[in-house]
Amino acid sequence: MLKYTDSQVTFSEVPDEISLCINISNCPNNCPGCHSSYLKNDIGTLLSKEELSRLIETNQGISCVCIMGGDSEPKEVNNIAKFIRDKYKLKTTWYSGNTELSKDIDISNFDFIKIGPYDRNKGPLNNPNTNQKFYEVVTMSTGKQKLHDITFKFWRK
Repeated sequence: MLKYTDSQVTFSEVPDEISLCINISNCPNNCPGCHSSYLKNDIGTLLSKEELSRLIETNQGISCVCIMGGDSEPKEVNNIAKFIRDKYKLKTTWYSGNTELSKDIDISNFDFIKIGPYDRNKGPLNNPNTNQKFYEVVTMSTGKQKLHDITFKFWRK
């Protein structure tokens, strides 16, 4: 089961959304220069459905829940996203530090997915040289869903 260390409401992690960002611990990625290196430890509070509901219900006005991490248990991340969509009808986002999307992720449970480890030489999402990609999940006319790269929305002109 996933554990989280903290959460906060932000306006910058997901374009055009008011997001409840939940920091998941036990990160397996060990990115050099990580700004949240404490998240590699197995620490925090279990992110049960009850705890998740408490977080959502005490943060009225959010339009999105952003799961920050969880690469050690992508199946749990997927289950959490499905729960959020089914019960609260909020948008869901996953920030993964992996270079590829896990086979345990059903993109239909997400509105947005960030993929890629932090590379201090290439910078974060707001750097046009970043190696990270931020995708919107879009539904094609066939009904099939795909990832559409919208990383450019983080770049200031």
